Amino acid sequence: MISLLQPRSVAAIYFAVSWGVQVGLAAPAAAQEFYAGKTLNIIAGTGPGGGHDIFARMIARHIQRYIPGAPTTIVQNMPGAGGKRATDFIYNGAPKDGTTIAGVFPGPILGPLLEDGAKERYDPLKFQYIGSGDTDTRICATMKTSKIKSYKDLMTTEVVLGSSAPGGSTHDYAWMIGNLGGAKVRVVTGYQGTPPITLAMERGEVDGVCGWGWSIFKSERTNWKESNPFQFIVQASISPEPELTALGVPDFSSFVDGDKKKAAELIISQQAFSRPYIAPPETPMDRVEILRKAFMAVLADPSLVAEFAKINIVNKPLAGAELQALVKRLYATDEKIVALARAAQKPPAK
Repeated sequence: MISLLQPRSVAAIYFAVSWGVQVGLAAPAAAQEFYAGKTLNIIAGTGPGGGHDIFARMIARHIQRYIPGAPTTIVQNMPGAGGKRATDFIYNGAPKDGTTIAGVFPGPILGPLLEDGAKERYDPLKFQYIGSGDTDTRICATMKTSKIKSYKDLMTTEVVLGSSAPGGSTHDYAWMIGNLGGAKVRVVTGYQGTPPITLAMERGEVDGVCGWGWSIFKSERTNWKESNPFQFIVQASISPEPELTALGVPDFSSFVDGDKKKAAELIISQQAFSRPYIAPPETPMDRVEILRKAFMAVLADPSLVAEFAKINIVNKPLAGAELQALVKRLYATDEKIVALARAAQKPPAK
């Protein structure tokens, strides 16, 4: 697997940032005073009700305590184009003064690298990365009533998978298992997130979904252990998720080898930052540092950790500077592997 920057433990982060908050954030006085009386706008790059929206709203309720000046914090939903609409807004339309950040999908961050012919209006290497809220595993799932009950079934029976737009994980991972893993897939696009896809599954419009974040699944289906209508087919992860492995869910890496495995690892590497938060490139660095420290501090806040635990989320955060370095390193991947990964995330040429 790709060697990735590993998130620190929540306990270690909390000790470090709590000490930092007590002695004062290392930023000029002007930056310390900037947020007083201001509003911090957090853009959620998805529709209401999904895991990313839930995460953004929980962050918004607590983060002002860790920002000097305690700004008012609001959340605005901006779904569209698999998260690219919000990503584009942060680069081209958002205020560049540190009052607007966005929680987007990792797909738009690696899209210009992994999407053949991508012509985005933003450069992922120029964003200011605030941090990532989690390192996640993604799953493919069908209904337990479906004819598809295992990965082996995908080799012989076509599965119809619901997805968002290209660039979203539910689109790209659906094609990845087909193009790299030999699954027989047909992908239906146009759904705005996993809640409408799962409704489509329940209505029989599609068979399943791929690229569903495990932590998002558990936050959307808090009673899944008591009443779970879904069959987990395969997991795709930096390292296998113990909870899924215990349920007998195989890891996708076991179904690929050679360059296909390297291409899959590049695609899956974005899960090291499954909840990335970004600020505009021109945001002053002293304010970026305040936001980065506040972001890590709030994710270690005991009250927020307890709230997340109630909806089955255990965060594995990645600091903003580490995320910035990781994105730079991924964009330096060998072009042969990049080309194979690009082709893997779209319908095969007819």
